[in-house]
Amino acid sequence: MKIMHEQVSFLPRTMLKVKWDEFPHFTYPWHFHSEFEIVYVLKSSGKRFVADSVEPFGEGDLTLIGTNLPHFWKSDDNPSGKENMHVNAIVVQFHKDFFKDEINTYPEFHRISELLKKAARGIHFPQQGNEEISKMLKKLLKLNGLERMLYFIRLLDKMGRSVNFRILASSAYQLEEHTELNSRLDKIMHFINTNYQHKITQEEIAARIGMTTVAFCRYFKEKTGKGFIFFVNEMRIGYACKLLIENHLSISQICFECGFNNLSNFNRMFKRQTGHTPGEYQQQFIRATV
Repeated sequence: MKIMHEQVSFLPRTMLKVKWDEFPHFTYPWHFHSEFEIVYVLKSSGKRFVADSVEPFGEGDLTLIGTNLPHFWKSDDNPSGKENMHVNAIVVQFHKDFFKDEINTYPEFHRISELLKKAARGIHFPQQGNEEISKMLKKLLKLNGLERMLYFIRLLDKMGRSVNFRILASSAYQLEEHTELNSRLDKIMHFINTNYQHKITQEEIAARIGMTTVAFCRYFKEKTGKGFIFFVNEMRIGYACKLLIENHLSISQICFECGFNNLSNFNRMFKRQTGHTPGEYQQQFIRATV
């Protein structure tokens, strides 16, 4: 079984991609890619998963992800569909060979070289003490061509000089080539992400990773802060919200598409998590678009 490998595309003869993301919620599943990535969240909140690190994130969250490091962001529920809860983020992706070979030997690039080595386990930059980095990311978004490239190098140097940062993945986490899933958390999150639309049990996952059910439940709660059943249902409801907004399927079809085995259970769970019935939730978006 393979973890999802995102293929990042660049314009011809470029090694840097800067984009503005704006959408209802983070949806990209547990994945990795061979590029470095900076994610700066201006709006949204939820949980950030990087290797074996699971932490809450909010506005101002700034993270540098190394090559082939598995990760994903999961937004908090937004049952009311409020615009100020939507995701706004600046994402910068750059090629793994951006700084390589002889350039790393020049003293001027020493801090950048060390920064990218640390990024192999993910780096979080708290807001306090890193305000200038945030400003530079906003400016980078507006630049183009050579001006953007030169400013990007200044940005990396600024990040490399910061003394206020945290390494995310634990020292025990071993980054390996992801032709297969290697860490326990990798296996768990990948299995949930690819199977939550079907029936899955704690016993099934525990057996797959060689743990007792009790040990698995304890481990999962410790890592995510939520019980397994609640977490899976939360993902199912999140997927249901997406399908309801798209308005291509009936509520009954959505119920089974999301992995629920009966409509009454789906309706009850949906209202418990969002505060609305599926029909009420869908109507909010229909009224907002007419």
